[in-house]
Amino acid sequence: MERTAAAAGSSLFFALAPGVVAGVIPWWITRWVFEPAPAAVRALGALVTAAGAAVLVHAFARFVREGVGTPAPVAPTRHLVVGGLYRWVRNPMYLAVVACAAGQAGLFGQPVLLAYAAVLLATFVTFVRVYEEPTLTQQFGAEYEAYRRAVRGWWPRARPAQVPPATN
Repeated sequence: MERTAAAAGSSLFFALAPGVVAGVIPWWITRWVFEPAPAAVRALGALVTAAGAAVLVHAFARFVREGVGTPAPVAPTRHLVVGGLYRWVRNPMYLAVVACAAGQAGLFGQPVLLAYAAVLLATFVTFVRVYEEPTLTQQFGAEYEAYRRAVRGWWPRARPAQVPPATN
């Protein structure tokens, strides 16, 4: 897959996956109605939502630029993505989607979105354990195992790991 095709595929997947999970579903649950909430809670919610969106854009760009593929299982990367935010935590994309949902809870004063964010996190952790980790081990072997030992899956490191770029 060339980078142009990877960019197109990633853009489509961005709209379909995180766009729906972090945008359409929270809208469907809350209609983005602002309920009473302290200004500080709204400000923190806006900040967390914006940070989550920025991390998502960064992660998707890494898949195109470094991985030469997409985050979609039907069009995976050619190279293991280990740079950028992936040096801090193995699953920044999933954490970003959860952050967007949780941030919207504060922004709109809608605690139901915190419950939704918790369900998302549990779903993502299960998907990673059951599908992604075995698939990446099969696809990238020792390279992925070394990366997995160096970088935690769900809790960011204090300092970025010194992970060599993909060799395949």
